[in-house]
Amino acid sequence: MTETPHAVVTGGAGFLGSHLVDSLLADGYRVTTLDNYGSGRPANLAHVESERFESREHDVRDEFPDFDRVDEVYHMASRASPDDFASHAVEIALTNSEGTRNAIECALAHDATLLLASTSEVYGDPEVHPQHEEYNGNVNVRGPRAPYDESKRFGEALAVAYDQQYDVEVRTVRIFNTYGPRMRPDDGRVIPNFLSQALRGDDLTVYGDGTQTRSFCYVDDLIAGIRAVVAADRDVAGGDVFNLGNTEEGTILELAKAVLDVVDTESEITHEPLPQDDPEVRRPDISKATGALEWEPSVGLADGLERTVAAFEESE
Repeated sequence: MTETPHAVVTGGAGFLGSHLVDSLLADGYRVTTLDNYGSGRPANLAHVESERFESREHDVRDEFPDFDRVDEVYHMASRASPDDFASHAVEIALTNSEGTRNAIECALAHDATLLLASTSEVYGDPEVHPQHEEYNGNVNVRGPRAPYDESKRFGEALAVAYDQQYDVEVRTVRIFNTYGPRMRPDDGRVIPNFLSQALRGDDLTVYGDGTQTRSFCYVDDLIAGIRAVVAADRDVAGGDVFNLGNTEEGTILELAKAVLDVVDTESEITHEPLPQDDPEVRRPDISKATGALEWEPSVGLADGLERTVAAFEESE
């Protein structure tokens, strides 16, 4: 009889982690989450009712607990809000370095596949647009975003080293801006900021003139991409890295207006100075994922915002 596959999800109580848990459980997995609840919330998993699910309070900077067996490790843990980059700089840097090492060691001990959640921030303020996986980035190693950006870059380097030296099955995804239900209203990223401000009736804060561009991927599409990377044959995805995101690019000012279109509010738009090292452009080249994995996002921004607004309204 085939054993039920066991997945360990770090950061499983977070925005992305909790949606990944739902997807894995729906496919019959046994799932264990590890989370110290620094930015994740137990409420994100409160709906889960399954004998195949276990939630453990654990900081990934510490050695992982013992498991009977593990088939897949999804290393999703890390604060990702720009608001945390200064106040939790050391925690972020160590979560993405020492925590990544512990996640890889778990995969090594169990001969499991590891999915490393990296980020588009490894490209920094890019000089290449759109960004493809072969671009090495333009990152300020001493800037305010460096604890996150550089630790994610190091995490990728460490994963490659383990793959080369110990033949650990590591697959990496560089996640571009993703949004959806279960984001914290005080997350600090642009969509939850705009939605929270609009729902309160406050003016939406646009930094700079709002001409900087982003592309936003709805969470269901992102999780489908992660699952596709792990499900792919080793000769297709083993040891490789894939951009995951939506290629529908627009300005931040256009995003603010789109939020005002879906929220019943009297909010207007106000401007404040642009933060240091804020990227001017951000859009993924996902041709590698679409070609190798036959994955591409399907939820447009207007539809995704409608779904996210409804979730934010329910949580108030």
